[in-house]
Amino acid sequence: MKARLIASIVVAGALTLGMSGCNLIAPQATLKQYDASDGVGVTVGHVKVRNAIVISDDGEVGNLVFSVANTDDRAHTVLIEVEGSDEKFQVLAEPGLTSFDGSGANEPIRIEPLGAQPGAILDVFFQYGEETGATASVPILTGTLAEYSTLVPTPQPTDEPTLAPTPEATPTTEPTD
Repeated sequence: MKARLIASIVVAGALTLGMSGCNLIAPQATLKQYDASDGVGVTVGHVKVRNAIVISDDGEVGNLVFSVANTDDRAHTVLIEVEGSDEKFQVLAEPGLTSFDGSGANEPIRIEPLGAQPGAILDVFFQYGEETGATASVPILTGTLAEYSTLVPTPQPTDEPTLAPTPEATPTTEPTD
């Protein structure tokens, strides 16, 4: 009787070990960080850039759209450098979540000239203060999808005044006396 009890315990232990053995060597997917949207993200110190994408329909002008989650209790000025552009951008990341998509007080960052077609990847560097910066490989998407249609860059107004065409004079025939 004791032999049966011991055999049952050994079999139960072997089954338990066999059934859970995969968890001992397989990586846990829930521990891997990934971007769950079309955009990409990077973390620099207390500043977490999330869902960064560039929207452009022509490859000439693009809007860099992203959100910043600042986990610090004070604001940080984030420096942004875009591959192929000499211009540097700065945004203020307040504590909490700040979006740069035009839905609130912060407009997207206009990149002109963009110099890359939709479907390409653009390296964008984010950094603030003394923190070591990080580069995100940001996808360039079009405004074809309804979610992105309002984010397509609009033409900038020119500083030069536009002159309206003057109507041409039409000859009139007046009666003569």
